[in-house]
Amino acid sequence: MIQINFDESTVDERIAECPDRAAVFLIWPREGKPYLGKTSLLRRRLKRLVGPRAHASRFLHLRSVAERIDYWLYGSRLEANLRMYGLARRYFPDDYARILKLRQPAYVKLVLTNQYPRTHVSTRLSGAGSLHFGPFATRAAAEQFESGFLDFFQLRRCQEDLAPSPEHPGCVYGEMNKCMRPCQQVVSAPEYASEAQRVSAFLSTGGASLMESLEAARDRLSAELEFEEAARTHKRLERVQALVQNKGDLATEVHKLCGMAVVPSAEPECVGLWPFMNGLWRAGCDFALREEEGSPRPMDRRLREMLEALPAAPRVTVGERQDHAAILTGWYFSSWRDGEWVSFPEPASPPFRKLVNAIHRVAKAAAPRA
Repeated sequence: MIQINFDESTVDERIAECPDRAAVFLIWPREGKPYLGKTSLLRRRLKRLVGPRAHASRFLHLRSVAERIDYWLYGSRLEANLRMYGLARRYFPDDYARILKLRQPAYVKLVLTNQYPRTHVSTRLSGAGSLHFGPFATRAAAEQFESGFLDFFQLRRCQEDLAPSPEHPGCVYGEMNKCMRPCQQVVSAPEYASEAQRVSAFLSTGGASLMESLEAARDRLSAELEFEEAARTHKRLERVQALVQNKGDLATEVHKLCGMAVVPSAEPECVGLWPFMNGLWRAGCDFALREEEGSPRPMDRRLREMLEALPAAPRVTVGERQDHAAILTGWYFSSWRDGEWVSFPEPASPPFRKLVNAIHRVAKAAAPRA
């Protein structure tokens, strides 16, 4: 952070010394809350907001009330969004979502607290008792995935609170043998719960549990010379594989989502590294492309040391976790995404070779052209 104290005799000179680069800034008034802004040209923006006012203007002008200016240079839009989020949440806790225009992504939610678990698409995370799979690029993508994977199970698709009875009229999914029909007491609650656990395992493993069982069934049928049934099982396996492949790069059980954003940095000969571990953004850093002092170390070793030095994950609310995922999806699925995303299954096993290659690509793309 760089700070400028507002002194009428020197403030114009200090503003003229500011770099005309991308920055997030706060203009502090003598009383009240600060003005939070983001700009691609800091010096020009500050001149307009707190510079001398030569004539009447319709633009906001804060020179008469300003006391101090704080600013942070940034090298990528992701870094700017994370900085804006931290400042807005700190100084505008009741209004930060509107200020940032934070758009929540969609998830497929498995409600396990219900006696007869079901799924639905939601844009809100909840506490214990539910499994959230996502995030997805759009709500339509989440609904398509939900409809696709439910075809492989017999979980109910209705959203009502069931009062099971033999006289219940049921629905078309029960007639098509796509539901176990707990509403009509065709199965017991424990039998239905076992099917819900299969769905939970499917979502928790990203489809691996179902694919493994289908592969085992196909191989067993082939060994027993049941070739027609083995062929049908193989077709079913191909459908599951296609569904999992098309779910999106970020979609997983949200509490297990891990990866690294590799983005341009405001510092020369550096890239920005922003770890996303177990569904949360962690403190980022400017990672030097080469060491200037001492014996050089391989980049993958420096990456390992950087990740091992990360502090323990902070305790966050469900709302904060939801916001972190929203910032990730807002950057990842945008047309203006700068940098690369490298995902990995868990914090303990990052793909260092992929990270090194991504660092080189981002550094090359961000290097000034002669």
